[in-house]
Amino acid sequence: MIKRSARKIYLTLILILLYAPIITLMVLSFNKSKSRSRWGGFSIQWYVELFQNKSIMNALYTTLMIAMLSAFIATIIGTAASLGIHSMKRKSRTVLLGITNIPMLNADIVTGISLMLLFIIFRTRFGFSTVLMAHITFNIPYVILSVMPKLKQMNKNTYDAALDLGASPIYAFYKVIFPEILPGIFSGFLLSFTMSLDDFVITHFTKGPGVDTLSTKIYTEVRKGIKPEMYALSTLLFLTVLILLLLVNSTPKPKETKVFQKKTFILKKVIPLSLMLVIFAGGLYYNDTNLKSSLEELVIYNWGEYIDPDVLTLFEEETGIKIIYEEYETNEIMYPKVESGAVTYDLVCPSDYMIEKMLLNDLLAEINWDNIPNIEYIDPLYMEQSTQFDPENKYSIPYTFGTVGILYNTTMVDEPITSWDILWNEKYQDSILMQDSVRDAYAVALKKLGFSLNSTDTDELNLATEALIAQKPLVQAYVVDQVRDKMIGNEAALGVIYSGEAIYTQRENPDLAYVIPEEGSNIFIDAWVIVKDAPNKENAEEFLNFLCRPDIALMNFEYITYSTPNLAAQELIEDEDIRNSRIAFPTAEDVANLETFHYLGEEVDQLYHQLWNRVKSH
Repeated sequence: MIKRSARKIYLTLILILLYAPIITLMVLSFNKSKSRSRWGGFSIQWYVELFQNKSIMNALYTTLMIAMLSAFIATIIGTAASLGIHSMKRKSRTVLLGITNIPMLNADIVTGISLMLLFIIFRTRFGFSTVLMAHITFNIPYVILSVMPKLKQMNKNTYDAALDLGASPIYAFYKVIFPEILPGIFSGFLLSFTMSLDDFVITHFTKGPGVDTLSTKIYTEVRKGIKPEMYALSTLLFLTVLILLLLVNSTPKPKETKVFQKKTFILKKVIPLSLMLVIFAGGLYYNDTNLKSSLEELVIYNWGEYIDPDVLTLFEEETGIKIIYEEYETNEIMYPKVESGAVTYDLVCPSDYMIEKMLLNDLLAEINWDNIPNIEYIDPLYMEQSTQFDPENKYSIPYTFGTVGILYNTTMVDEPITSWDILWNEKYQDSILMQDSVRDAYAVALKKLGFSLNSTDTDELNLATEALIAQKPLVQAYVVDQVRDKMIGNEAALGVIYSGEAIYTQRENPDLAYVIPEEGSNIFIDAWVIVKDAPNKENAEEFLNFLCRPDIALMNFEYITYSTPNLAAQELIEDEDIRNSRIAFPTAEDVANLETFHYLGEEVDQLYHQLWNRVKSH
């Protein structure tokens, strides 16, 4: 009796561990508040916004389409390969089967990088087609693995007997062999579909701009802070799978009854047909079919949530130029992709020091200012400040500017904040958020110690490293954009944040305050640049001129809340408090003690990364 009770307890615990996260996710999908830590009331708004969010729905459509196409094509190729391998001599068959098994045993990252390099060598443009080819490649072995056992079980003499009785080879195949191996073919298709649906690593290395599957989209969102729409999507996917499993498992043993025939018809015909119709309809609606059939396009690489999506739509409608848009999380992630040339971009929006680095490595094209008359609206102050990284103002247009400071919750922090030292205060252990960025993290430590944030002195950098290592036990998390969501949800007391994010957080949570410590900090400029040899340079310049239009600059400011250098747009801001805010538009006195990042050279850059790895791995 005791053993039976113990088994029940263990089973209950296992079920809780397995399904508690899923139930939590489902509950959050109905939470009116964006915060995971606060219940804002029951609402279905995230389900409504899910179907209005074209980027997420397009990722879902792309995932399903790639999974179905790759599984179907791989099944055909894999079945044909299985027939060929089966007809070989024993030694040759063993060798070839060993070779086909390698991709299944190989690490996904090796396969992904190998395929990426192969596409680069053959100058294949990264996009939907490269992901599809990659998925077909790694799915074929799974089909072979499923079909080969069925071929081995088949009686070889049956096919020969059919030929002897006058059947043609094709007719004999479809009447004798095909029915025998059909269960294996079907299993191979389902296995391929599942593997394709689940893949992230290979897709990540072979996708191009504007192409996202659910796995890559979720990865990007996690870096920025997961949107509640993702909870709604995950809930719908879980319920869909659950319903399909219930339908399959509720089928009775085969009996020639009308009920059984009806259920079989639903399972084998209606449900697959419905899924196909949903995928097809979703593709028509979400896959940019509303754009003009034009060869004109523009490939943009920008920070996450760093432009109003309506601005992109408006530009497409006004010009007929299709925008292919991709996001990155840090300058350090962006740079290698642009430098490698694996993906061709037209426009990128780096920060000051990274523009300096790109210029030194000849990665940028000069801007033709004749095509950008709206440059007149940009504040000359920031054009002049841009000369620190673009000496002759030939390569960049200021997009946003801001400062780096401390965001704190006034209900959790009851002391005045004047120094970076508070981020080392044990009182706030596990309630401090640091930026997951090399230069930003070291800027905090260097300024705390009284050094320049552009320090190249090895002793100073070692001291900063020791300070960051000493701070690490106090840090709740190293984050990028998630600091915004965590602070809004009262999940932390202190966080290093950009001023633009601070403005947004204060709108959502009035208990938050922003301060620039007295030791000084960073003032940054993010600017648009055109990549050298950009295939759509004139389109890029047209887009830059569009962004400099006061009404468009205002739209972006209101969406991303990062300060705009567009003087005409500043005058259009209706909220007087924002227009006069020293966070959004600091005075000359505010910026007197601030520094701009500079590119410090390859050798020092590597030193920073080595020391940062030491901090992260400690």
